[in-house]
Amino acid sequence: MRESLESTWNRIRGELRRDASDFKFQIWLDPLELVAQDRSKLFVRAPEHIRSWVGERHLPLLSEAAARVLGSPVEVEIVAAEWKPPATEPEPVPAPSAGRRLNPKYTFEQFVIGDGNRMAHAAALAAAELPGQAYNPLFIHGHPGLGKTHLLQAIGNYVERFGAGMTVRYATVEEFTSEFVDAVQSRSTSAFKQRFREPDVVLIDDVQFLAEKTRTKEEFFHTFNALQESGRQLVVSSDREPGDLDGLEQRLAERFASGLVVGLEPPDLNVRLAILRKRARLDGVGGFDDETLVEVARWVTDSVRSLEGALIRVVAYASLRGESATPQLVRELLGRLGPQRSPDLGEIQERTAAQFGITREDLVSQTRRSEVARARQVAMYLTRELTDESYAAIGRGFGGRNHATVFHAHRKITEAVAAGGSEGRVVNKLEQQLVGTS
Repeated sequence: MRESLESTWNRIRGELRRDASDFKFQIWLDPLELVAQDRSKLFVRAPEHIRSWVGERHLPLLSEAAARVLGSPVEVEIVAAEWKPPATEPEPVPAPSAGRRLNPKYTFEQFVIGDGNRMAHAAALAAAELPGQAYNPLFIHGHPGLGKTHLLQAIGNYVERFGAGMTVRYATVEEFTSEFVDAVQSRSTSAFKQRFREPDVVLIDDVQFLAEKTRTKEEFFHTFNALQESGRQLVVSSDREPGDLDGLEQRLAERFASGLVVGLEPPDLNVRLAILRKRARLDGVGGFDDETLVEVARWVTDSVRSLEGALIRVVAYASLRGESATPQLVRELLGRLGPQRSPDLGEIQERTAAQFGITREDLVSQTRRSEVARARQVAMYLTRELTDESYAAIGRGFGGRNHATVFHAHRKITEAVAAGGSEGRVVNKLEQQLVGTS
């Protein structure tokens, strides 16, 4: 079956997004475009200002992602913006296989340990080393952005590497629900049960969303029992402890609490600094001295996700403005956020709508009027910057839009803010109002 260039590239981009940090993806990989392909080579176009860097630093990453998608080794050539594909018709590329993959960057080695996460890390490692024997079930809870998904996938990566053939299944509750609904509609529930009850290790992310799904709760309850009876390892994550999951049946909450329940706390200053050092080293970020990283660590205190997002923001701002990253730039860029307060999605939507002379209902509607579309991008950007909501969660709050739409909106407004024009000033003013600064 032939596959379009766009479809092939979208799948490769999905792999790259999982493999690379947010910074590396946004700055170096997102601007790339697949423009031609033949039997053993992909031609990827890069803007001139990043072409040599991508060719020197990121070809292995691109080749590995493409090989996983296409099912065989493939060469990647980075071409200039004016490059034209050969006149002959390129060979079709085999359609890739479907299936959720673990992110290879989520390992125990890459997890920075501190007082707030030491017990959770130790429990996760024990479950990975002795699946079904140590801490089963294991329930990891904590606010968004503290490392729950990292630990779950680190378990999976460890078992796949050292588990002597043991099998792993990772899914979010949203994916579990989607597959269950599809199985019911297609009358293939036996295959669904096989996928989630037969692996040696089952990892389920974001179980707090089970409370919203009546039929899924019942199926998950039976899946839980089947895994326990067969001695298979179950690890789940949530933003709350089992007893605080409103809408969850007591019998399921009790089963979650029957194993080991461990929490994640926000990282302290030393851990935040260690995270930034590691992130800067892994991403090849130059021009950051320790004093600048310390300044970032002082301003951002709530989560690892916010910390890495702040680093991306500082790097992007400095790059687009042609400036060096300095403590003064960090204070200028992040200082207005401060620790004063964190607005919620509703407040951000209300403030943004008022600023642009529209309604909150307009923001969550399906209208594509230019003035509404731009205001929606600003509101999405502010939600990502000022809360710990994921791209997917933000999309749900804006009328059910997808992850990619929010990601694109955040990138566009980041560029506008860095450019320093009138639109950037409007966004900065809104941000100051929302965090309660003058």
